[in-house]
Amino acid sequence: RLVWGLFGTPEARFSAFPPDPRAAIRHFGDLAAGRVGGYPSHNPAGALMVYTLWMALAVAIGTGLWTTSAATPMQIAADRAAVAAGDWSALVKEGGDDATAPGAKAPNWVKEVHDMAANLMLILAVLHVAGVAVESRALRRNLVRPMLLGNRNTHTR
Repeated sequence: RLVWGLFGTPEARFSAFPPDPRAAIRHFGDLAAGRVGGYPSHNPAGALMVYTLWMALAVAIGTGLWTTSAATPMQIAADRAAVAAGDWSALVKEGGDDATAPGAKAPNWVKEVHDMAANLMLILAVLHVAGVAVESRALRRNLVRPMLLGNRNTHTR
């Protein structure tokens, strides 16, 4: 999806739906009042959701890498030098509560942030699907079909 958002069709590119919290709030108000209109790409609420999902994913990836590989560049260089010198024990750092185990040196808050980001992504995904269902019903058309089949004519304003 990242590649498609950068190089895909004009409607699929991130530039087609910049995040705009004020427009998202207006969109919710219009939706509640029964004033719905189509958009050539994501509506403002959907656009905000997409960017929020991407941010949560970036946080989950970054903190996940940190917790699974807490080695510093200096430690990595030292391990490589040890292996080059024939000391293969530098590569055996798994399991247990050993301070050299992967992730052992990552602060607890990093692990907590990782868990929160992962759980947030699940919640956001459910809300995103629910939003598509609500918007499809309000517009009286299938919003998933154009995404899957690329039929732009059924999804324009």
